[in-house]
Amino acid sequence: MTEKKVFSTTELAKILGISRIAVYKRIKKGQIKAIKYGRDFVIERKDMGDILQKELTEAQKKEIDQAVRKTVKEYGETLKLLGRT
Repeated sequence: MTEKKVFSTTELAKILGISRIAVYKRIKKGQIKAIKYGRDFVIERKDMGDILQKELTEAQKKEIDQAVRKTVKEYGETLKLLGRT
């Protein structure tokens, strides 16, 4: 099975957890790079990394990393046991 090379605005909206209208607005503002395809837009896979990384600030990424480390430290054994089921 081959990987998708482009995503629709609907698919991107689901991935980002926002409305399709919000995706269109970001495309119009230039925040999301898209290609006009008929009456709609498509977003190339190669541009998805940039889009997804822009969603989190550095502070948010650091906070998530700290939370994951704390969880693994406190619940590591439980997580290992859960992973075996």
